[in-house]
Amino acid sequence: MADLFGGAGGDAAVRVAGRSLTREALFGRAASVAAEVKGADAVAVHATASLETVAAVVGGLLAGVPVVPIPPDSGPDERAHILGDSGARLILGARGDEREGEPAFVPVDELPRGGTPPSGEPGPAGLILYTSGTTGPPKGVLISRAAIAAGLDALAEAWAWTPGDVVVHGLPLFHVHGLILGVLGPLRVGSPLVHTGRPGPEAYAAARDEGGSLFFGVPTVWSRMCDDPGSARAMRGARLLVSGSAPLPVPVFDRLEGLTGHRPVERYGMTETLITLSARADGDRRPGHVGTPLAGVETRLAAEDGSPVPADGETPGELHVRAPMLFEGYLGRPEATAKSFTADGWFRTGDIAVIGPDGWHRIVGRASTDLIKSGGYRIGAGEVENALLAHPGVREAAVIGTPHADLGEQVTAYVVAGGATEGELIDFVAGRLSAHKRPRVVHLVDGLPRNAMGKVVKTRLAGLA
Repeated sequence: MADLFGGAGGDAAVRVAGRSLTREALFGRAASVAAEVKGADAVAVHATASLETVAAVVGGLLAGVPVVPIPPDSGPDERAHILGDSGARLILGARGDEREGEPAFVPVDELPRGGTPPSGEPGPAGLILYTSGTTGPPKGVLISRAAIAAGLDALAEAWAWTPGDVVVHGLPLFHVHGLILGVLGPLRVGSPLVHTGRPGPEAYAAARDEGGSLFFGVPTVWSRMCDDPGSARAMRGARLLVSGSAPLPVPVFDRLEGLTGHRPVERYGMTETLITLSARADGDRRPGHVGTPLAGVETRLAAEDGSPVPADGETPGELHVRAPMLFEGYLGRPEATAKSFTADGWFRTGDIAVIGPDGWHRIVGRASTDLIKSGGYRIGAGEVENALLAHPGVREAAVIGTPHADLGEQVTAYVVAGGATEGELIDFVAGRLSAHKRPRVVHLVDGLPRNAMGKVVKTRLAGLA
């Protein structure tokens, strides 16, 4: 297999939270890491937003050792599970990141500089990324070097991403978005990287002033950008604004276009699949849609009984995917791996989608929480959420199905709004969608529970009522 990093890009710099390294210096540090960890079964990385994290991840990949990023804010139980489940016997980080009672700690910032990488071609091992654990203990997702390369190359083609781009983001370095797209992507393509430490309108605007061209963000980042018109207008000179990790509300899409002049590129993926769908740099961008399949990707929709669902732009079904960027399986969980695939080899995403006759995809929610069956109707929570967000008084909205004696489930909304009443919001949705899709109950709340990537944790909504 070709080298994951390709040798492209000359000496493009990597800057994280104000600290910079040339490409040559970064790979020198990564080579020192690789020499230190060569032969390990797996190596964990205390994944702060730092140059040490970048050098540690790249070093593990150079050594052919599976790399296990650990969220730096993870609690002791979560860390213990990830370390025990992955079998990592070494933890990489900066001096001061070590914790008592954990496996041997290797301070990346104290290793000799300018090391020599191990000889020989690295093996297929790539990353072990852990799921959020919403349906049990987090599972380790095995992502090969080949899958990473295939996924990044497909995105580079779709986004016309070249060494001439300067990639900017401030996302966490333990997920697909921030780590694979946001760090390994620039290193593979050969483009400079500016990681702002934390995402924010002023930091993104400052990076744009310094030549940033390709900006990654989650919907919360772009929503906050819209609340800072000065920073938003500074983005007009960017090449692409990319949104992912959660659905971008249509009102945010529209506001962002008005302020920046950019129709943002939306894309879709998950830990197990990397990115499989996206709008293109040279094509249309449609609010509420996540584009068409990337190169090498096939998709289909299936009903609950496994029967095909038509691509008519109206009928929802579970999204199935076949692609070269799919994961290798769940670490040590062959039954869970087998259950996640159909008998004919398609990955069951668990997401409910609608596909139009022209191949454009729209995600309407998770099968487990966002497909609401009410009075014989199948209702996608995402459609109702977008309708609520179109109300000028609504800032945030989340919709779930809750038990109802007559309907089976009723549409229940949790809304952060200023001045709007429950009845007003119910009538507003009924005026925009079919009447059966209106919320039966609206809870007005101060905020919605979100995880590190900005996704609403719907299992915690009931506690707000």
